[in-house]
Amino acid sequence: MVFLDWKELPWVWSLSGSFIATAVLVLLVPGLLAGVFGYFAFRSRIKGVYFSIITQALTYAAMLLFFRNETGFGGNNGFTGFTSILGFSLNTPRMHVLLFTLSGVALLGCYLLARWLVQSRFGRVLQAVRDAESRTMFCGYNPLSYKLTIWVISAMMCGLAGALYVPQVGIINPGEMSVGNSIEMAVWTAVGGRASLIGPIIGAFVVNGGKSWLTMAAPEYWLYVLGLLFIAVTLFMPGGIVGLSRQWREHRAARRGKAQAATSVATTTSAKAAATGPIAEGARA
Repeated sequence: MVFLDWKELPWVWSLSGSFIATAVLVLLVPGLLAGVFGYFAFRSRIKGVYFSIITQALTYAAMLLFFRNETGFGGNNGFTGFTSILGFSLNTPRMHVLLFTLSGVALLGCYLLARWLVQSRFGRVLQAVRDAESRTMFCGYNPLSYKLTIWVISAMMCGLAGALYVPQVGIINPGEMSVGNSIEMAVWTAVGGRASLIGPIIGAFVVNGGKSWLTMAAPEYWLYVLGLLFIAVTLFMPGGIVGLSRQWREHRAARRGKAQAATSVATTTSAKAAATGPIAEGARA
């Protein structure tokens, strides 16, 4: 790992020489930071758009701090020169396949863990907190512990994702903490489907596939396309790609209902006309 022109790494990286210590810190540091911030945020009952603004503001502040060379976090250049891990070169095709496989296994593991959490009693309480936090409190549950737990778990998942990302691209700098990346991840979720676990995964593949193609064909238009995609999905596909089948079924059911209602009205009108016809003739006679 190359750190500017320093002859030795700053003290904050003193444990980076140990693979085991680094692996533990990959999960421990994000979890600890998320736990401290989440405790004060959730204790103050900050939620919704205000919670989003605070998290984005703190992330942006951290990015500006990490851009400073004297802080010991790489400055504008970040960290480069990742050439080996546990003595094995990162530049061989076999290592590329191994890291790609590990990323897939980690994704599957996080998905199964999230699915298990959602289907457990813990997940049902989380859904209750999401839908009606005050009612959940009146039922005897403390939303703080549930929200804080899932917040810390999500931060640890992000740490694991970052640890698998850096060896494959070979560089990491503070620019990865930009607001644009956070918005892009929100677009993944919106495109794939917000009401499911598999939706954000599908959205990530679709959006990043489009990004890889469009940034090569017309890079200056990518941000405009991303914004239009988010608006279009929000207006016309609220359930995302995963919800398209349900949206189509609901549309067909609504059309069928309207057709049946129109048929029923036409039948009723015909019946009334048939019933009133003889009476009208008798009255004329």
